[in-house]
Amino acid sequence: MQIDLKKPILDKNDSLAAELRERFAKNHVFVLDLLASPGSGKTSTILATIDALRDEFNIAVIEGDIASNVDAEKIKAQGIDAVQINTGGACHLESSMVKRAIDVLDLERLDLIIIENVGNLVCPTDFDLGENMKAMILSVPEGDDKPLKYPGVFQVAEAIVLNKVDTIPVFDFNEDAFGEAVHRLNPTAPVFKISATKGMGVEQWASWLAEQIRNA
Repeated sequence: MQIDLKKPILDKNDSLAAELRERFAKNHVFVLDLLASPGSGKTSTILATIDALRDEFNIAVIEGDIASNVDAEKIKAQGIDAVQINTGGACHLESSMVKRAIDVLDLERLDLIIIENVGNLVCPTDFDLGENMKAMILSVPEGDDKPLKYPGVFQVAEAIVLNKVDTIPVFDFNEDAFGEAVHRLNPTAPVFKISATKGMGVEQWASWLAEQIRNA
């Protein structure tokens, strides 16, 4: 006899995620779940995205971390509402955590919520948060072989952001090999090459995201 402990956890999570999705739709809020590993530049990418979109959209951020509120404070310093979730060791966010976060946000005045998931390329892929879209960030220093090692996150992402492209010569990153591996796993997902801290490529990524928000 085999007992699947994962299924009831996911079933409960998905049921609440469906309720969240209805709530977001009712308030016309687009929700982006950003997946990435630690050090990929999630927060700097979020800040660059906010800077590009804040004139058109009202934005809030939900920050997921095992501990600390460092990233949330960086977002708040830019005049953007941010809610910190500390998982206390869990390697991903769940819909119950997101529900508690959005309960303190004024959804009626928001157009976009960006969720910065816990830094992990495995666990967050399984958990629906009621989002409109999952996207993932990979940084050049992590290596061009990550699609081969972590295929799941590349398959669930509707867009892929390759960050820190200004460091490609330093890390000998094979763009062709990376692009081919991504295309095999997810032929429809666009890949945006950016350097968040330098502003390179951010406009293309932000313009694409803005179009998804308008269409939704």
